[in-house]
Amino acid sequence: MADSTSLGAAIARRSEHALRCGALLPIATKRTVIEDGGVRFVVREVSSLARKEAATRTSHTQRPVDPFLPYEPALFVADLSSTHVALLNKYNVIAHHLLIVTRRFEPQDALLDRADFAALCTALHAIDGLGFYNSGPEAGASQTHKHLQVAPLPLDESTATVPVEALFDSARFVGGIGTVPGLHFRHAFARLDLTGEDAAARMSGCYRALLNAAGIGTRDVQGVAHQAMPYNLLVTHRWMLVVPRAAERVEGISVNALGFAGSLFVRDAAQRQVLAQIGPMAALARVALP
Repeated sequence: MADSTSLGAAIARRSEHALRCGALLPIATKRTVIEDGGVRFVVREVSSLARKEAATRTSHTQRPVDPFLPYEPALFVADLSSTHVALLNKYNVIAHHLLIVTRRFEPQDALLDRADFAALCTALHAIDGLGFYNSGPEAGASQTHKHLQVAPLPLDESTATVPVEALFDSARFVGGIGTVPGLHFRHAFARLDLTGEDAAARMSGCYRALLNAAGIGTRDVQGVAHQAMPYNLLVTHRWMLVVPRAAERVEGISVNALGFAGSLFVRDAAQRQVLAQIGPMAALARVALP
C-alpha cells in the first residue's frame, strides 16, 4: 500500500506516463479573477468542457457506465488501502488532480466512513491539497460511484491559499463548530489538525459533527447510512467546511465543491459574463440552502 512518500512520487510518475499514452486529457482554460465579498474568485472558462460532459453523459436507453469498475489502467496511481485506490482525474484542469475511489461500488450519496477518511488522510499527507466531495448530482457529482477528490494547492497562481480562506479569520465558534460571517448561506466550519495517528478518526468525527450542525441529516438505505440532502465537503490540513445544496446550477452554470473554495468554471465567455453580473457570492447562495 502507498504511504505519503511513495504516493507523491507515484502521482508525478503516473501523470507523465498517462500524458504520453493519451489516457490523461487535460482541459485547457482561460482564467479570470472576480473579486466579490472579500474573496478573489478564480473563474476558468473551460474551452473543452463540452467534451467532458459528452463523455460522461448517457442516454435514457443506455445503462450508466461506471468508469471506475474497471478503471482505466493508465490512470491508476496507487493502492491507498484494502478499500480504496488513487486514480488520476482523466479530464483535469489542475495538474496531479487525484481521485480517491472505493474498490467496490458504493453510492455517492452514502455517508463517508472511517475508511474513506483514512484514504483521504494518506493523500493529504502526500499532497498539500484541497480534498473535496460532491455528494450527488445536485452537489456537482458526475459519477454515482463513491469518490473523493484532492486538488494540489495552490488552486491558482494568483494565491498561495484556497481563495475562500480570506474569510476564515472572522469565523465564530460555538462548541468547536463555526460559521463564517462572509458566507451568506447555510454551512458549518471547523478547524482541523491532521497530525497524529488518529487523524482519520478525528476527521470522521468532525465530519459527522458538521453534517449535524448544517442540518443535513441521515437516512437508512438497506442498513447503510445515506445523506438526507446533498452537500459539498471541503477539507485541508487546517479546516473542514460543509455546505448543504439546493441546486446544481445557477443560470446554467454548474457549481461543485470547488465553487465554495473560490474556484468556478464556466463553459464560455457568455457564461462568464452572466456570472460576473450575478456575482460569485450570490451565485453560491442560489445553489446552497439559505
